[in-house]
Amino acid sequence: MSNYDCLIIDDEEALSKSTCEFFNMFGLKTYWVPDEKTCFEFLSNNTVDLILLDINLGNSSGFEICRKLRKTTNIPILFISARTSDDDILIALNIGGDDYIQKPYSLSVLLAKVNAVLKRYRGSGDNKISFGNHTIDIGLEKLYYEGSEIKLKAMEYKLLLYLAQNRNRNITKEELFNKVWGDAITGDGTLNVHIRRLREKIEEDPNNPQYIKTVWGTGYVFEDKKD
Repeated sequence: MSNYDCLIIDDEEALSKSTCEFFNMFGLKTYWVPDEKTCFEFLSNNTVDLILLDINLGNSSGFEICRKLRKTTNIPILFISARTSDDDILIALNIGGDDYIQKPYSLSVLLAKVNAVLKRYRGSGDNKISFGNHTIDIGLEKLYYEGSEIKLKAMEYKLLLYLAQNRNRNITKEELFNKVWGDAITGDGTLNVHIRRLREKIEEDPNNPQYIKTVWGTGYVFEDKKD
């Protein structure tokens, strides 16, 4: 299995190939696929750190690909599209896209944007968060306890990461709905279930949590006394 810096998913062959060649010329290991089928075939055999995703892909949609990817990965997804309506931009960002770049784009500007996102995503070399004996490896998108992996579902991981990145401050339910789910109408029940499952996996006593504490009437706070 090989690791790539960037995967381009776009059915515009000439533009995609020129983008791919330009990125590779500047040391950004990049691969191009034209549709959903080849995208998931590629991802089953390789890993990538960032995805550039078009919306119109023949018989498939970039929106649907993004929704599927967000079930298993939190890597940055940047939409690239000639569509300019606010509705398209809002949908792209609300379903998990990290940015929306309109075509035609400048190759040098796009490269700069991609490098900036990769730098933030990789944490400038510091891509781990620790609390107690737990460690979140952001690069691998995994949680460890004393070196052993604790299995988390994709949304559980996203929720824990957001809480840990915003430790020791009150976080409202509305903020979690918007920042984790990307959906302002997610119900309390869904959030409560994920909080309960996280507590069962990281707390010594889930009924008397040390880390994820409820702020009654507001939301939650992730407490880390060592921070």
